[in-house]
Amino acid sequence: MKRIIVQGSSRNNGNTNKIVKILNEYLEFDLIDLSNCKIGQYDYENKNKNDDFLATIRKIVEYDLVIFATPVYWYSMSGTMKTFFDRITDCLKTEKETGRKLRGKNMAVISCGSDNLENEGFFIPFEKSAEYLGMNYLGDTHTWIEENEPSNIVRQLIKDFSSKLKQDL
Repeated sequence: MKRIIVQGSSRNNGNTNKIVKILNEYLEFDLIDLSNCKIGQYDYENKNKNDDFLATIRKIVEYDLVIFATPVYWYSMSGTMKTFFDRITDCLKTEKETGRKLRGKNMAVISCGSDNLENEGFFIPFEKSAEYLGMNYLGDTHTWIEENEPSNIVRQLIKDFSSKLKQDL
């Protein structure tokens, strides 16, 4: 089973990446860090067709499980992640063959905030996107960083999340 994490944070080595590294201790995967990609906003005229989006999504569709990792910015996914999801529209309009390859793939999400309060409705865009794309939504978990490090509670949440994903696959 090929697994990949798509990290959508403004910092390569920020708090979300700390969570991703812990998850990697339990569940081996490849990583795409969207902050290293040049992905423009979606536009109806397809002006950004030569940026990194198509190469990135073509790589992602080769995996069985895609885990999206995002910080919580203003009660929602990061702008980097939102731009990526908006660009999936390209896979419905001009890159349909790639878009079809998402069907039957598995999706999960892990968020990282500054506290243990999960925002109501935070994961709905991911769930609905998976449903629309014909992907299997395997679940999500919210994590947080306290005093620059994840607590033992967070580490256990990550361990439990990875166990659930292994069981569901």
